[in-house]
Amino acid sequence: MRTGTSLSVVGLAVAAAIALSGCSSAGGGGGGELKWEDSPISKYTSALWGEVDQAAMDAQQAEIEKLVAACMKDEGFEYTPNTNNGGMMISSGTDMEERDTEEWVASNGYGMVQTQEEMEAQQGEAEEYVDPNQDYLATLSETEVSAFYETLHGPGPTEEEMAAMEEGEGYEYNWETSGCYGAAQHETQGEGQEAYSDPDYKALFDKMNTVYTSAQTDPKIKELDRSWASCMADAGFADFKAKQDSFTLISDAQNAIYESMEYDPETGQPIGDSKDAFAELKQQEIDVALADFRCSKKLNYAQESMKVQFALETQFVEDNKAELDAMLAEYATKK
Repeated sequence: MRTGTSLSVVGLAVAAAIALSGCSSAGGGGGGELKWEDSPISKYTSALWGEVDQAAMDAQQAEIEKLVAACMKDEGFEYTPNTNNGGMMISSGTDMEERDTEEWVASNGYGMVQTQEEMEAQQGEAEEYVDPNQDYLATLSETEVSAFYETLHGPGPTEEEMAAMEEGEGYEYNWETSGCYGAAQHETQGEGQEAYSDPDYKALFDKMNTVYTSAQTDPKIKELDRSWASCMADAGFADFKAKQDSFTLISDAQNAIYESMEYDPETGQPIGDSKDAFAELKQQEIDVALADFRCSKKLNYAQESMKVQFALETQFVEDNKAELDAMLAEYATKK
């Protein structure tokens, strides 16, 4: 049985979506014909993952919780399915269309920076959350609580693995050592994801990764970025060289604020008032994103970059079709 699943490889399917849809929100779709769902590679990765929408994710999470409860009972613990422990939220097509408008960008920028008021509101919602298992956990000793969580999630990464992750190395996830949750997720999500950890297809996925990285160095993308940078300079932002630079600027500035803040050692909550700093950054984000949106729309950036991306993907599929088909024959999700 094949067990190890590299998180960096499993994330490839998500990376594919980001690489292709990163041209949308605040990117000026330009009303072109291509969509990231048309990706030649995604036709293979989606067959591995099955149907992914919010209803499917919610149903899958409910099944996981049911299996976890049964597993914990077998191990001698009580466990109440956590209905609030839902799967990831998936933006609908309508949401993405709304985000890809000048009106939305003028109010939200990239949707990246949160003001202090927004963060405090989220914190309030988190504090209102009630774990359905907290009353049961209160009846257990400290040692029993530790055993409960280790049974639930597994022992977690070792010190050596944590150190490796801090150095930027990948973490090899293994569902068999991830407790009841690992077993439940494995049973519910099916075999499709196992393709990513099958050594027979490692070279295939490595080559697939190079498709996305090589797109960024393609001469047509570089020329597109030069035109975008020139347009941004005309709008008052002369320091950008490539489209990704605008996201990086805001992300780095936000991280700098977080790093400069002091935190209460007991609660972990920030001390002091950072409202002005976040408000100023939010306005900067809106200004940059709005200029980005307009320049991208003018250049039809999304469509032009997807043309390059899809051409590379088409070539990859043609060069590796026999192996891709063999992988699907073995692992395509049967749901």
